[in-house]
Amino acid sequence: MMRLAFSAALLAILGVAPAAWAQQAPPGAESDAGSIVTLQAENDAVSTLKGTSDQYYTSGLRLGYVSGVNENSLANDISAAIWGAGASRLSIDLSQAIYTPRNTQISPPNPADRPYAGVLLASFGVVHDTANTRDQLALGLGVAGPSALGRQVQNGSHSLISDPDNKGWHYQVPDQPAISVAASRIWRLPLGDVFGLQTDALPSAGATLGDVRIALQAGGLLRIGEGLDSDFGPTRIAAGPAGAALNGGDAFVTVAPLSWSFFAGVDGQAVAYDYAIDGAAFRTNSPRAHRIWDQGGMIAGASVLWHGVRITYTQDWRTQETAHAKAGLFNFGSLSAAVRF
Repeated sequence: MMRLAFSAALLAILGVAPAAWAQQAPPGAESDAGSIVTLQAENDAVSTLKGTSDQYYTSGLRLGYVSGVNENSLANDISAAIWGAGASRLSIDLSQAIYTPRNTQISPPNPADRPYAGVLLASFGVVHDTANTRDQLALGLGVAGPSALGRQVQNGSHSLISDPDNKGWHYQVPDQPAISVAASRIWRLPLGDVFGLQTDALPSAGATLGDVRIALQAGGLLRIGEGLDSDFGPTRIAAGPAGAALNGGDAFVTVAPLSWSFFAGVDGQAVAYDYAIDGAAFRTNSPRAHRIWDQGGMIAGASVLWHGVRITYTQDWRTQETAHAKAGLFNFGSLSAAVRF
């Protein structure tokens, strides 16, 4: 049963699964083809709930760019070869993810807890849209370990706000080259109007392969609002624990003067390897923790798109990722701002 589910997910994200809507350009794509820049921050202290302080996935930062529709010939060729007709964009982003144990004020850290780790990735990819699907394929190259500058960013920011430094960074997971291939598909299924507002469902499937994370993911999102055809839901930081799950991406189009939505969703993941938990792939002396292979999460949030600017807040709750993790759900907040030009 598990193998059958994994096979179905892989077929879906590669575009083999049949889709009656697939060969049609998305609404507004040709007339709203500007490039988009996105700045995103995720943090366990940026939360609508009582936040945590520097534990587990403690910080994510990302700067993203997507080109205008069908403007890049390489993206067009890749998109046409894999998925066929539709609107294609080139995507580029730079992201950093920082992980720490629960207790950051002891040195050395608890050897059973999640280790200190950082990942720095430059990703290059293709976004392919049809009227009701979005496919994303990206190659990430970078470094995982001390060269990802996790210690410098975290303790440097603590110095600015007069917080104590985290004391165990000397024991972080060692350097290794970071290579990541991520693929995902989201389907956009209209559900009709409720009290005059649009509703839709966004089921998704994705996979990540490389020496940063190896995982298969599936999930779904429900939305209510106006102008839902403008995008495919909230964007995520791929190097974070959500990976490719429920990642709607940076690209959007203008279908109404004001578009907005409230959303909520769930995802599940089967994780075979995670650098930030399992340690460096080729080092026997690397810090590591006991990883839980079946993980999941829930998200809820809101998004507003007005005059080419999209602001999205997402609250994320994650299940335990290691055997030593605190019982219950770990939460963090994500804030992104995107501008079309």
